Amino acid sequence: MKMKEIVTCAEMKALDKMTIENIGIPSCVLMERAALKTAEEMERVFAGRGQKERILCVCGSGNNGGDGAAAARILFLHGYQAEIFLAGSRDRLTEETKRQLEIAANYHVPTVNNPRWDEYTTIVDAIFGVGLKRPVEGRYADLIRRMNAADAWKVAVDIPSGVDGDTGMELGTAFRADLTVTFGFAKAGLCLYPGRMLAGRTVTADIGIYRKRGSTAKCRYMEKEDLEELPERLPYGNKGTFGKVLAVAGSPGMCGAAYFCGAAAFAAGAGMVRIFTPEENRIPLQTLLPEAILSCAHNEEAMEEAFRWSDVLIVGPGIGTGPDSFRQAGWFLKKASEEKKPVILDADGLNLLARFPEWREFLRGNVIVTPHMGEMSRLTGKSIEEIQKDRIRAAVSFAADTGAVCVLKDACTVAAGPDGEVWVNLSGNSGMASAGSGDVLAGVLAGIVCMYRSISETDTTLVKMAAAGVFLHGTAGDLAAEKKGQYGMKAGDMIPEISYALKRRKS
Repeated sequence: MKMKEIVTCAEMKALDKMTIENIGIPSCVLMERAALKTAEEMERVFAGRGQKERILCVCGSGNNGGDGAAAARILFLHGYQAEIFLAGSRDRLTEETKRQLEIAANYHVPTVNNPRWDEYTTIVDAIFGVGLKRPVEGRYADLIRRMNAADAWKVAVDIPSGVDGDTGMELGTAFRADLTVTFGFAKAGLCLYPGRMLAGRTVTADIGIYRKRGSTAKCRYMEKEDLEELPERLPYGNKGTFGKVLAVAGSPGMCGAAYFCGAAAFAAGAGMVRIFTPEENRIPLQTLLPEAILSCAHNEEAMEEAFRWSDVLIVGPGIGTGPDSFRQAGWFLKKASEEKKPVILDADGLNLLARFPEWREFLRGNVIVTPHMGEMSRLTGKSIEEIQKDRIRAAVSFAADTGAVCVLKDACTVAAGPDGEVWVNLSGNSGMASAGSGDVLAGVLAGIVCMYRSISETDTTLVKMAAAGVFLHGTAGDLAAEKKGQYGMKAGDMIPEISYALKRRKS
């Protein structure tokens, strides 16, 4: 799969240093390139706005301020009414920022000391860069609030000031941008909420900072073109070739969960689906999903036969947490662990895991767990707020501790593998935050794993498969939102869009 990289602040600092010291590109050249890219993106927008622009670049003392000063000079020389407001202290200017302010002065770029915010059509934030970790307080907080209150189009240089570049959390007060131009690589804090929302539309600009040849990133994201890399469907295959999914799902009154995961598995390409569910669900499931096989006898002989039949298991959607659910879920998890058969452990399967932590010994190497924030809190004993402060670290830590692939579901879902490989999902929308959406994801994940099992050889890791499933699920959600709107869409609206997303992936 094509891989797009996401970096932490420390990684970005190291890459920047390597480019300057080892490759030999001077810092001033990188700064000039960053300013040029920022100005280019702004001018693309200006071309369609049809108004005379008056621009204020608000600059801090660090190198982010130098980027802003250089962008102001470029825009000024291109004929725009661009001005500079130095928000930082002159006594603390970095050498590069001091140089850029001197160059701007030599070109007679205007500077202001007490800006009248309502006079500007565009405000550029170049106060703090990606290295900020402390809360924004005092006069800087007041300044950012005035910038946010202004009736102007807003642009952030590299990252909105006040956003944590690693976690996306708001550090007290943060700039609210319409456009963010970031440099070299996507920053984790621009992918995770609320940073992603505060950044507005984000553009990652190439300014000449690259990794050493042969080195790879641990954190990546996918785009629509990556769906093209999913395995082709074998023209000579049969229903068994394309994978048999066993869904241990549903309880009396909860047949919807079984339907959603089973239907989604079919939509994602599984050849056969068998639903292991109570007798009470037989008639509604035969009506809703007649293509599925139903198994309603729950003795060990029936479980053994169903397990032998399957290639991939889904364990947990809607099963409840009573004694029968405990017995069945534990049996299937243990059996799959012994034979290294892939399992998607979801919903009540995770609630049972939280109650019976000794099950963790069954997770290593073959299981994808799919907790939402509440389930992750129960699994780890940490508060939701604590997990949300660093979603990537939470997912990586759980994967490393258990040996499972952890798909930590949120507005921006993180998939982490036991070796530290991380995928951050950028597809999807708020309309997907509805009952049944997680059951649909479980089915999609099973379908994707079936795709890879249908081919003879693959070097694709289980966490990459999980990331592809999460991205496909979000893409289907985006397609459903186009038709239904985010307010009115339901989990079932996504199921036909899964197949459509796969159909159009080559177009």
